Amino acid sequence: MPPAIPIATYRLQLTADFDFDAAAGVLPYLKAFGISHVYASPFTKAREGSTHGYDVVDHTKFNPELGGEEGFARLSDALKRHDLGLILDFVPNHVGVHFADNPWWLDVLEWGPTSPHAASFDIDWDQLPYRARGGVLLPILGSSYGQALERGEIDLRYDNGEGSFSAWYFEHRLPIAPERYREVLRTIVRQAGAEDTPAGRAMLELAARYRGLRHPNRSEAPALKTELRAIDGSADIIARGLAAYRVGEGPAQTLALHHLLERQHYKLGHWRLASSDINYRRFFDINTLAGLRVEDAGTFEASHSLVKRLVAEDRLQGLRLDHIDGLRDPAQYFHRLRRLIRTAQGPKAKPFYMVIEKILGEDETLPRFAGIHGTTGYEWMNVISQVLVDGGGLDPLSEIWRQISNRSPNLTPVLREAKRRVLETLLTSEFTVLARLLARIASGHYSSRDFSADSLRQALELYVLHFPVYRTYLTSSTPTAHDRALIEATIARARADWFAADEGIFDFLRDALTMDLLKPGRPPHSTPRVRRFALKLQQFTGPMMAKSLEDTTFYRYHRLLALNEVGGDPAAGALPPERFDALMKARAREWPHGMTSTATHDTKRGEDARTRIMALAEISGEWTSAVARWKVLNAPHLVLDGTRAPSATFEYMLYQALLGAWDPDDTSLVARIQAYALKAAREGKQETSWLNPHEPYEAGVKAFIDRILDRKVAPEFLDALATLAQRTALIGALNSLSQVTLKATMPGVPDFYQGTENWDLSLVDPDNRRPVDFAKRAEALAAVETPDWDALTQNWRDGQLKFAWTRQLLRLRNEMPDVFTSGDYEPLVVSGQHRDHVIAFARRHGRDAIIVAVARSFAPFTQGGRAWPRPETFDGTVDGAGYTTGAGKDGLQLSALFTHLPVAVLRAKVTRAKRTANRARSKA
Repeated sequence: MPPAIPIATYRLQLTADFDFDAAAGVLPYLKAFGISHVYASPFTKAREGSTHGYDVVDHTKFNPELGGEEGFARLSDALKRHDLGLILDFVPNHVGVHFADNPWWLDVLEWGPTSPHAASFDIDWDQLPYRARGGVLLPILGSSYGQALERGEIDLRYDNGEGSFSAWYFEHRLPIAPERYREVLRTIVRQAGAEDTPAGRAMLELAARYRGLRHPNRSEAPALKTELRAIDGSADIIARGLAAYRVGEGPAQTLALHHLLERQHYKLGHWRLASSDINYRRFFDINTLAGLRVEDAGTFEASHSLVKRLVAEDRLQGLRLDHIDGLRDPAQYFHRLRRLIRTAQGPKAKPFYMVIEKILGEDETLPRFAGIHGTTGYEWMNVISQVLVDGGGLDPLSEIWRQISNRSPNLTPVLREAKRRVLETLLTSEFTVLARLLARIASGHYSSRDFSADSLRQALELYVLHFPVYRTYLTSSTPTAHDRALIEATIARARADWFAADEGIFDFLRDALTMDLLKPGRPPHSTPRVRRFALKLQQFTGPMMAKSLEDTTFYRYHRLLALNEVGGDPAAGALPPERFDALMKARAREWPHGMTSTATHDTKRGEDARTRIMALAEISGEWTSAVARWKVLNAPHLVLDGTRAPSATFEYMLYQALLGAWDPDDTSLVARIQAYALKAAREGKQETSWLNPHEPYEAGVKAFIDRILDRKVAPEFLDALATLAQRTALIGALNSLSQVTLKATMPGVPDFYQGTENWDLSLVDPDNRRPVDFAKRAEALAAVETPDWDALTQNWRDGQLKFAWTRQLLRLRNEMPDVFTSGDYEPLVVSGQHRDHVIAFARRHGRDAIIVAVARSFAPFTQGGRAWPRPETFDGTVDGAGYTTGAGKDGLQLSALFTHLPVAVLRAKVTRAKRTANRARSKA
C-alpha cells in the first residue's frame, strides 16, 4: 500500500497518444526509479483532441480518448500491482463549452434560466445590450453575425434520432428552444406544401397542442419529440420544409432564420465581442471554458460523483485541485470536499493527500483550508532559484536591462501598464459586469446614489490596478483581519492615484468590498448584491493578475528570464541562505507535505534551461560584452519594414532563450524557437497580440531567427553563441544538481514533471509537452544503480549525471521516509573561505538524520564555466556537531564532501538533543 503522504510524485501528461495503457506501461520504471505516486493530468472526459485535459466536458465520465472506464481499470490494477498511488489533477472551476459535447451547456442553451443546469454556470442573463429578452452571448463566429448569417454559415437542422431542432455553426450545436417548435413545425409544413397530407396534418396537430410562450415546458418536451419522431413521413417533410430557413433561397428565408435565432436563450456574436460583451464567467479570457459554480450544492455533488466513486473504491489516493482562486468560496469548497471524501471512505477513513494550485505573492502566506496539505509548489521553485542565483550579478543585469529597454528595472510600472492593457482588452466584459453591479448597489439608497456609474467604474479600476496579489478569501461573513488590511491598503493606494473629487467614493467602495455596507445601523443596501459583488470580485482579481503578470509582464520584462517564472517576481533579488533556512524551518512546521516543483506543464521554461540562464548572473560582465557584440553582428538581419523586428527588448529576450534551450544536435531548434517567439510576442501584447496579430512584425521575427540560426548567414554569431552556451550549460548543469538536491531533501514532497529526470531544456507549452522516451530511461536505469561518478561527470552533457543523482536521492527518500516526511529542518554552520558558496542543513527524525550540502555560484570554481570543478577548490567545513556520519564525527570538509559532485547527502545519526540556541549560519 502506498504511503498516505507521497515519497515522491511523477507528473504524467495523458493524451490520446499517451493513454491509460501507455501510462500503465511506464509504471515499472517509475517504481524502480523511486516514485511513490503517479500524478496524472485530468482524465475526466475532455474535448475531443485535447492535449491537456483541462477542457473537461463531463466530470462524471472517463475520457474515452484515454481508454475510458476499461482503460482506467487496467491502469488502476497496474498501479496496485506496483504499489503506486494515484493523484488526479482535478478541475473544479470550469468546463469546456460551445461545440456539441457538453450536455450541461447544451441543456442551458435549450432551456435558458429554467434549465436545472443553469445554476451550474455563472451567467448574467439580463446583461445583453439592446435585447428585449435575456440570454447568454455566444462569441463563436469567425465574422460578424450579419456576414455569417448571409453566407449561410448558420444552418438549421433536424435530428430524427432525438426529434430535436438545432442551429449549427460549423461544429457548434445551438439547440432550438422547444417553446419555438410550434412556429418551426408550422413553417416547415407550409414550406413543404404538406398541409393536406396525413403526416403534415399530424405535425400541425402536434404543434397546436402546445400553446403559449412556455409550452412545451420541460416535462412536456420529451413527449413532443417522441411523437414527432413517431409520425410516419415527418422526417421527409422536415427535410423539404427546412428550406424556409435556408439562407440563399431569398431574403425571406434569411429573415426567418434570424428571427428564430433572436428568440433563443442565446445570442450569436463575433468572437471579438467576448472581450467587451460576454456575460458568463470564463476561465481567464478563454471563451470555450466557462466557470462552474461549485458553490451550488447540486453542481458540486454531480461534478464530484466520479471522484467520490474512485475514493470509495480505493482507486484514488490524492487530488491536485486546479485554479482554486477561481472558486467563489474556496473555504466552503474544501469543507465539502473533505466531507465527501470521508463519506466515500466510510468507517475506514484514512488520510487523503490534497494539494492546491495556488500562486502566492511576495511574503503572502497560504490560508488554512480543510484537508489541504499545501500547494503544488510554485513558491518553492522560486525560492530555490532565488537562493541559487548569484546576487552579485543581479545589479549589473538590472543596468543592462535599463540600457536596452530605456526604462527603470522597477517592475511596478510595467505590471500596472500590463494590467491596464488586460483590463482594456481581454477582461473588459467581466469588469463591466462588476462595475454595473457596483453602480446598482450605489443607486439602491439615497445616501450613495450620487456616485455616478462612470466614477464608480474608474475607482474600481484603480483598485484592481493596485491590488497586489491574486485574491482575498472573503466568505459571506466578516472578512479576516488579513483580508481587511489588504483591502484597506489597496484602497489607500488607489485613492492616492485619484485626481477627481473623492467625496466618499473610496469609502463606499471599501465598505462594499468588505461588506461593511451590510452592518447593522448602516443605510440599507441589497444584501444579495453586496455579497455577490464582494465575492465575485475575488474571482476576477485572480485572472486579472495571472493575465497581467504571467502572460504579459513576463514577456515584457527581461532582466533575467530565469526569474520570470510562475509564482515568481522577475525583479526579485537573491535570497540569503539565512532567509532560506528560516523559510524551510517554517515550512517544516506549517506545510511539511506540500509539493516542491521545479517544472510543471505551466512553467515558462524547462528547469535546466532556467538554471542555464541563471548562470548569466555569475558572468554578467562577459554577458554584457557578448550581447553588445551580438547586436552588432545581427543588425544586418533585423527586418526594418516599417517597424523593427524584433524590437530591441525582444532581441535581448531571444538571446537568453537561446542560451537556455541551446542544443546543437537538435534539428528542431529553429522551429521551436520560432514557435516560442511567436507566443512570447503575442503574450507581450506590444508589437503584436493574440487579439490583433501584426503579421509583418511576426514575419520579421521569424525571418530574423531563420537568419541568425543559419550557419551560412551568421557563422560568426553562431560560433560566439556556441562558445558562451558551453559555459552557461556547464554552470547550469551544476546549478541543476543543486536544484534537484534541494528539491528532494528540503521539507515537502518532490514532484518530478515527466522527462525532467534528464536535462530539461524545453520552452513554454506546448514545447514542454513533447513525448518522453520512457523506454530509453528504463533501459538506462540499471546502469546507474551503482554509478561511476567520474565517468558520469566527464559525460555530463548527455544528462545521465542528473538521472543517476536523482535516482540516488529518491532511493534515500524511500529508505528513510520518516526523516523526509516528518523530520525537522536544522541549518548547519559552514566556515571557511567559501562558506558563502554552500547551503548546508540537516533533516532529522528521532535518531535518524541526513546532512545535506549543496554548492552555488560556481563561476569561481569552473573558470567561468570552462571546466568541471575540482573538489580541492572548495575551502570550508560544515559543522556536523551533534551528528555522526561516515565522514567523521564533527568536521565535514567541503573538499571531501564534494569529491565526486558539488552536492552531498549523507546518512547520519543524532548524538545529542536538538539544539535550542540560535547559532550563526556561517563564520569565518
